Amino acid sequence: MKKKVQKRELLLQGNEAVVEGALKAGCNFFAGYPITPATEISEILSVRLPQLDGTFIQMEDEIASIGAVIGASLAGAKAMTATSGPGFSLMQENIGFAVIAEVPCVIVNAMRGGPSTGLPTMPSQSDVMQARWGTHGDHPIIALCPSTIRECYDLTIKAFNYSEKFRVPVLLLVDEVVAHMREKITIYEDEDVEIFNRVKPTVPPEWYIPFEDTPKGVPAMANFGDGYRYHVTGLTHDIRGFPTSRPDEIDPFIRRLFRKVSQNFADIQIGEFYQTDDADITIIAYGCVARSARRAAADGRERGLKVGVLKMNTIWPFMRASVEKVLRTSKVVIVPEMNMGQISREVKRVNKGDAKVFTINKVDGKIITPQEILSRIKEVY
Repeated sequence: MKKKVQKRELLLQGNEAVVEGALKAGCNFFAGYPITPATEISEILSVRLPQLDGTFIQMEDEIASIGAVIGASLAGAKAMTATSGPGFSLMQENIGFAVIAEVPCVIVNAMRGGPSTGLPTMPSQSDVMQARWGTHGDHPIIALCPSTIRECYDLTIKAFNYSEKFRVPVLLLVDEVVAHMREKITIYEDEDVEIFNRVKPTVPPEWYIPFEDTPKGVPAMANFGDGYRYHVTGLTHDIRGFPTSRPDEIDPFIRRLFRKVSQNFADIQIGEFYQTDDADITIIAYGCVARSARRAAADGRERGLKVGVLKMNTIWPFMRASVEKVLRTSKVVIVPEMNMGQISREVKRVNKGDAKVFTINKVDGKIITPQEILSRIKEVY
């Protein structure tokens, strides 16, 4: 008898899909503080996690939230928090701690307009550079950005997998439009989804080197409480976790932090090309604006314009190879963003003069529409 497929057809908000993806990935700890437009994530997990023997804690602020997440991860939990711009700003020092101590965790930033309190209920994409450079020092970072509700689910799972696989904090940038819109998705309960769990040490505790260099650049990670005693610090440290000022220890340590991410670019960088093979005009977009870009490209094709789209789901590391590909094959590249020009700067940086790069920058709390993108194309092409 053929096995009946277990599936759920759900009409989900973006934030709700993030929750479903987190639980599928094995998230069992959440600490956070309510903030628009991310609050639904903590609201739902406050109910769901206790039902699954997980832990939910509402902290007194965002600094405490990311601190609790780091502590829970060190103890072996798959830990997550969710916030928006002001809270994300408060988390930056502890994100740096997670980077240098190599603590896996997932941070959801439901982007809204700023600076400061800004536009609490309106969309923006102005945290892109903050995601890359918000915490100080040379460091790698992984940031993913969904444009559909299905991608909210899938990319949350990937965020946990990357975090555990590479021992890094991973950021999920969900703009307010995607966070609060609804679409139908189908989740198959028995689908074969890759779930990655951190690599544990296989040696006796006395042989364990917590920050050793490995061919993959990722050391095995023991849980606090499992008998593997090791030192965790925000200072630059040696392979055993103790602070060091020796150049011959500092240099290979920092380079290893970069190498464990850079040598896996092919796995980490996620994007989609839509009709770019013959495109004279390519739109490079992410988040909710990628939806407008797809519509604009379809409408442009109907008008006889060869328009394609590069949708970026990975924001960092920057998808240089994909961007360079469309820069070589296109005459014009349009980068629409709900900010004053953040990813467009990266696009221009890698352009070797093959294409003319133009921007659309909107910072009034309103989404960039397909009509606005088409109008810009008509202006410059």
